[in-house]
Amino acid sequence: MLRTLFAPRLVGLHLLVIGVLVAFILLGRWQLGVFTDSGQPRAAADPAPVALTDLSTPGERVTADEVGRQVTATGTYDAAAQLLVADREPDVAAPGGRASAGQGFWLLTPLTLTDGSTMPVVRGWVASPDDPATAVPAGQVSLTGRLRAPDQSDAVQRGGALPTGQVATVSTAELINLWTGDLRDGFVVATRQTPALSATPVAVPAPTQGAALTWRNLAYAAQWWIFAAFAVYMWFHFVRDAIRSDDPEPEPET
Repeated sequence: MLRTLFAPRLVGLHLLVIGVLVAFILLGRWQLGVFTDSGQPRAAADPAPVALTDLSTPGERVTADEVGRQVTATGTYDAAAQLLVADREPDVAAPGGRASAGQGFWLLTPLTLTDGSTMPVVRGWVASPDDPATAVPAGQVSLTGRLRAPDQSDAVQRGGALPTGQVATVSTAELINLWTGDLRDGFVVATRQTPALSATPVAVPAPTQGAALTWRNLAYAAQWWIFAAFAVYMWFHFVRDAIRSDDPEPEPET
């Protein structure tokens, strides 16, 4: 049997099947990778900044289409009403939670717009409440930033009460009780400002959009692997037939 298995005609078959198996398995993995990647969020269109007053309206919730949009605003800060958002990273996408090394505070300051409404603005990040960057610029400011939806009231869990002047979340429902004026929903993370930002700017991602899974590529992956299994099936039958044909016929009994 071994002599038959390693006969030149079957060695060529073995090598061909090995090559087919490697190719079909790799093609299947490639299609599976395309299927997996198809569901990953992709960068959405990032339109030019628009005036905040043109995008949102006081008393109305921030919509999903508005979250992440670049906005511009002009007004004056209310320094006396500034709050520190505790246990935050200098990245809006970083998870909140209990204080850890590297966490600090967001500077949350109400900006009174020219129409009289108020917009919460995250002016930056500081490591300590005593940081000089917590000082609020006087007079009129102009800024560019990204609009964000408000935090849920239970978005950050803390083990105890916060000191006066600190909050755990940027919640519109909570700020209504702390600030006066016609409060707009959500908050703006400032990326540029005149006069310049003094605190560490908070990184905020551009908007992304979900993508539908391409199930066709998953079917292609399964198809390639079925072809590989069929190649093994055919190889087995060719080898079996070759071994049977080379076996000597049993001698008839006398």
